[in-house]
Amino acid sequence: MRTFNAVLLVFLIAQSTSTRAADLNGAWTIDTAACDKVFTKENNKLAFKPDADLNAGGLIVQGKQITGTFQKCTVKSLHDDGQSVRMIASCSDGVAISDVTFEVKPTGENRITLSSKEPVPMETPYVRCSM
Repeated sequence: MRTFNAVLLVFLIAQSTSTRAADLNGAWTIDTAACDKVFTKENNKLAFKPDADLNAGGLIVQGKQITGTFQKCTVKSLHDDGQSVRMIASCSDGVAISDVTFEVKPTGENRITLSSKEPVPMETPYVRCSM
């Protein structure tokens, strides 16, 4: 799940550089009921609460930077075909840096699905928290 969160984070960064850029900036989690347990705003900046990873975790997207509870990613390349965005991001967990490929599909207002085929096929829906 942690690797997948990092992938999502990277994908969201890539999305932020496309025509839907403004739509992806913000705080994202898998359950809106967890928003107040995962995120906080400090000095007008989004941040994770200390135990965010124990409460659904999530992603913070700010331009080309995507931050998860365990990884930070920077988008290297992206392809927006109008239906989804395919991206490659460079992610670091503080120990190692690796390139991650993933796809993000808008599924409704303030909703996306993040998917990855490697290392294990995964698909996770996310909702944006109003902060």
